[in-house]
Amino acid sequence: MRKWLLMLAMLLLAGCGAEQPANEKVKDGNQEGPAAEESATDEDGAVVVDKGLLNVEITIPASFFEGEDMDQVIKQAKEEGIGEASLNDDGSVTYKMSKAKHKELMKELSEELKKTIADFEGGEDFPSIREISYDKEFETFTVTVDQEQFENSLDGFSLFGLGLAGSYYQLFNGKDPENYRVTIELKDEATGESFDEVVFPDVLEEMEQNLEEGE
Repeated sequence: MRKWLLMLAMLLLAGCGAEQPANEKVKDGNQEGPAAEESATDEDGAVVVDKGLLNVEITIPASFFEGEDMDQVIKQAKEEGIGEASLNDDGSVTYKMSKAKHKELMKELSEELKKTIADFEGGEDFPSIREISYDKEFETFTVTVDQEQFENSLDGFSLFGLGLAGSYYQLFNGKDPENYRVTIELKDEATGESFDEVVFPDVLEEMEQNLEEGE
């Protein structure tokens, strides 16, 4: 699931090829004004402008790349049109792109997340799920289910799809990799009462710890 979601993000990045308008107002540190342009001079002394200014940095934690060929991850990112992608000492990857490309990426990620949620609701794969509501930043989800059916099925795997998708959205939206949260509340359709809560990435860390203790 992690690999699929990351591939989705990469494909969306490849499709977001719009250049940043030259008159776009941006903030970079203490500067505010027309978007800066990197420039150099050619052999005749004329100014050559590079409009692909990189002004958005996104860091994805190493845990999202488990089992991946990191050389291939970096190579793919550059091939897909991201301005820069670099592997950090801790195994995380930092992507850099223009604000225009980042804005389009987030719009596409939002649309894909909504489609995924719609597929979960009342679908054949997770029949106990009745409805999923969420905030605009995809930080909190409320999943209304038939509790008895849910607890006697494998529909709980859907929560990992939601949690990981929400996590990717947070990280690509610039959340601190050490301080992001996605909360999923489970609510029984019959009573309207909440009966469980899952918080990412805490649940993944707990699972990893339990596996290590069981070895």
